[in-house]
Amino acid sequence: MIEIREVRSKRDMRKFASYPIKLYRDCPYYVPSLRSDELNTFNPKKNFSLVGNDCKAFLAYKDGKLVGRIAGLINKKDNELRAKKMIRFSRFECIDDVEVFKALLGAVEKFGRDNGMDTIHGPWGFNDTDREGMLTFGFNQRSTYATNYYYPYFCKRMTELGFEDESKWIERRFDFRDKNYDRIHLLADKILARSRLRDVTETMGVRQVLKRYGRGLFDTLNEAYGHLDGFVPIEGKAVKNVLKQFATIVNIKYVSLLVDENDEVVAFAVVLPSISDSLIKSKGKLFPLGFIRVLKSIRHPKELEMALVGTRHKYKDSGIIALMMSKIIKNVFDSDVQVVESNPTLIHNAEIQAQMERLHGDIVKHRQTYVKGIGSLIK
Repeated sequence: MIEIREVRSKRDMRKFASYPIKLYRDCPYYVPSLRSDELNTFNPKKNFSLVGNDCKAFLAYKDGKLVGRIAGLINKKDNELRAKKMIRFSRFECIDDVEVFKALLGAVEKFGRDNGMDTIHGPWGFNDTDREGMLTFGFNQRSTYATNYYYPYFCKRMTELGFEDESKWIERRFDFRDKNYDRIHLLADKILARSRLRDVTETMGVRQVLKRYGRGLFDTLNEAYGHLDGFVPIEGKAVKNVLKQFATIVNIKYVSLLVDENDEVVAFAVVLPSISDSLIKSKGKLFPLGFIRVLKSIRHPKELEMALVGTRHKYKDSGIIALMMSKIIKNVFDSDVQVVESNPTLIHNAEIQAQMERLHGDIVKHRQTYVKGIGSLIK
């Protein structure tokens, strides 16, 4: 017998946050989220992305044993912008049991229907800095810090339950030391010579940059990403959440932020030190030893993850992404970094795919979201 329980207590939330560790205990490709982030997911005092969202979390039990979890998110801003009535499912993990799949997804469907929604889709997060997409290829590749791993049975079950393909991403792996990037460096030199742009990361530290230009960075992000699938503007107090995360894991050597003659942000590129190995060893916990491991990974990274890149519309075809990548590539060559991975990039985002191809990366993973009308899973 399968029982679905809504998460209501701190005890339930601890079970919700720790369940993926249990499910993927023997999987070498799984990278846990920070435990503290998971615990604060539905705490409005910690996660300002809850503003404007209706959210519920559920746990699944089979014969009294915890076998899965899921969250339902109604993002009012997203629905308003797209004139849709959709509920997102997120934080979805469970055993390979079709009845458990039905029960968990059905709980989100019911939550959506009770609030006037007509479509369910996911996995999506609160915004574009959250984890999104279900793995469909690359099951023998370790996840990045910013992405979820999924066993192969997940995508098979989604299709069996009548879900259709929605948004699709690919992820690439780069070996900068094995390729020639002279063309990128030459283009960067030409752009720098003819423009009035300057990279503030050359003279300022992480916290200085984020304090002075953080808001401008997110204004640029919202402008650059606004047309992409599932993107919701990051505004208000939610910016504070993301800036705090960035301040924790950013290494200024692998960040570029360009400003114009008016000191306005016009472009950014954020490549993060990978803390995946550190999180695996500490099972997502920062204390007592996890913090030391993470700090070492940030200061002396062996791997990097491409997180975000964007430009203002007026600079879209100016080539200034090459200016930013040139700086980061040079710092990779001057470091102990061995591997750089991209986080998911939308297949139909022609501009970013063109940039990725210039960097000569190998495609190592595919992921996607699924969508269906509400109704058939609700009992």
